[in-house]
Amino acid sequence: MADRQFTERNAAFGTAVAFGDDMLQFQNIILETIARGDTLASTATRLCVEAEKLLPDVICTLIAVDPAGKLRPLAGPGMSQEYFLAADGVPIGPNAGSCGTAAFLRREVAAVDIATDPRWEGYRDLALPLGLRACWSSPIIDSRGQVMGTFAFYYREPRGPTDLERMIVRHCLPLAVIAFDRHQRVVEHERRAFTDALTGLANRAAFNIALGALDCTTPGNWALLVLDLDNLKVVNDTFGHAAGDCLLRIVGERISAAMERERTFRLGGDEFAILLRTPESLRDLERTAERVLLALAEPGDCGGHVVIPRTTIGGAILADGDCVAERVRQNADFALYHAKTVNRGGFVRYWPGLGTSITRRLSDIRDVDAALREGRIDAFYQPVVRLDTREIVGLEALCRMRIGDRIVPAAHFHEATSDVHVATALTRRMMAIVAKDVRRWLDMGIPFQHVGINVSSADIHGGTLDRTLTAAFEQERVPLRHVILEITETVYMGEGDRSVRKAVEALRAQGLRVALDDFGTGYASLTHLLTVPVDILKIDKSFVDRLAADNASMAIIEGLIQIAGKLDIRLIAEGIETEEQADHLARAGCVLGQGYLYARPADRDATTALLIERAQRPGYKPELRVAGKS
Repeated sequence: MADRQFTERNAAFGTAVAFGDDMLQFQNIILETIARGDTLASTATRLCVEAEKLLPDVICTLIAVDPAGKLRPLAGPGMSQEYFLAADGVPIGPNAGSCGTAAFLRREVAAVDIATDPRWEGYRDLALPLGLRACWSSPIIDSRGQVMGTFAFYYREPRGPTDLERMIVRHCLPLAVIAFDRHQRVVEHERRAFTDALTGLANRAAFNIALGALDCTTPGNWALLVLDLDNLKVVNDTFGHAAGDCLLRIVGERISAAMERERTFRLGGDEFAILLRTPESLRDLERTAERVLLALAEPGDCGGHVVIPRTTIGGAILADGDCVAERVRQNADFALYHAKTVNRGGFVRYWPGLGTSITRRLSDIRDVDAALREGRIDAFYQPVVRLDTREIVGLEALCRMRIGDRIVPAAHFHEATSDVHVATALTRRMMAIVAKDVRRWLDMGIPFQHVGINVSSADIHGGTLDRTLTAAFEQERVPLRHVILEITETVYMGEGDRSVRKAVEALRAQGLRVALDDFGTGYASLTHLLTVPVDILKIDKSFVDRLAADNASMAIIEGLIQIAGKLDIRLIAEGIETEEQADHLARAGCVLGQGYLYARPADRDATTALLIERAQRPGYKPELRVAGKS
């Protein structure tokens, strides 16, 4: 008797040792899977597989519970996929089968007979046809008490769990918690890695991944809008960076709301992007962009400051020949760049050839930037003369770039002035050169009157033109009465009367004279001369080219001469190339002009010789005059 008891105790001990070894190996396998970085689904599947090896008569499942309290099947290698599909999205509750109820009650639930268990009402028709007669489910609860999922055993006969099964589950649940915990850390890490912290939108890294995953085989299948926030710097400088951050959040929220069916990204700084996939958005790209612009047009409250987002948009759609998504992205960037130059605050859609135009513009910018650094920007001068005496009463300074032995006129690199930094740098360089040249002529005793210097839109709206001008000419001790600022009609008209009027008034208040260049090419209304007064009108060459007795150009010029006289505005005719043109202008009452008939633009040495020979001598007041005022 004693021997038999001893033998039984040894057998039980051996079984326990063997089971302990099996469970140790089981745990090591799952922990190794987790440590290796396998996905949660892969780890859950391995957990079920190893459990079923220990319990061959059991079907094991592991189901997650999402933040909305719905079941999301993760693993069940022995379970029908149809069953899993039916269970996906089932809300947890007091009568939601074994798993849904266990998650809801936060305790194990054993349905020993699915056919009669009331908690399976509504779900037993899914289980019974598969031969599933009983189910025991245990909740997976983390250290914070949060239900993360359920671990369940299904049986093919009505019964509850055995002691061995309970022991195995006690080992499985902590492993499942570890797997879920690691998964959540990975998800949170990825969320932070691919989410913009300020706006909550997907970030540039997420954008690059999304772009790389797009199919480029079907033209028109997707499109891209890229946006730049035009007034972020102004808001930051005026109201502080907290207001700027608020503005960015407002923009992100409004874009997301307006394009709720599309993915929106913040690429960084003031850049956003929208990936368009739905037929509605792709049908009319212009209308889609307009929807975004309208959503952003409403004022927003940023810490008590009223701010209106100002945005420019460029867009491109996947076209035939766009083999990679990066091509569409580049095209959208080209469109945005062009929009910021010609349609700031609006939308431009990419068209073939736009990239070539922008590439040329960028090439011009690089060339001019290099010329500025290397001192290859210089001033040439064209005289302004009295038509009756041919005396020089002034000069216009024209920008030139030296490339080896060649002199390149500004028209060849005009595209570069679309870049604000290049445009203002050119103006600073030209003012410094012109001030030095004027100082030289004054020191030589030449009866020098005035020089016209062209300024760009960037100069007018940059807010520093007056300081740049004053610094350059004061350094050379040249009075500002010798300077006339020439503003083209497109600049004068294209950026809004209010801002131009403010800038022009500030310059004239300092005694500077302002000339409106190329008058007649920008479809300006004469009424604008009342709101933004100038001192000089320069009639564009296109009118002079068509001059003939009693024709329309002649009538327009005669009318302008009379209007200019009544408004006390001086007038200069540009582009005079023939004696016939000069004669027509003189008979109409025009006093001043410039053009190839009198002199081509020339360097400072040739201009010095001209001034010595033909500058208007004392005896005349050094002022521009018009008919009836000499």
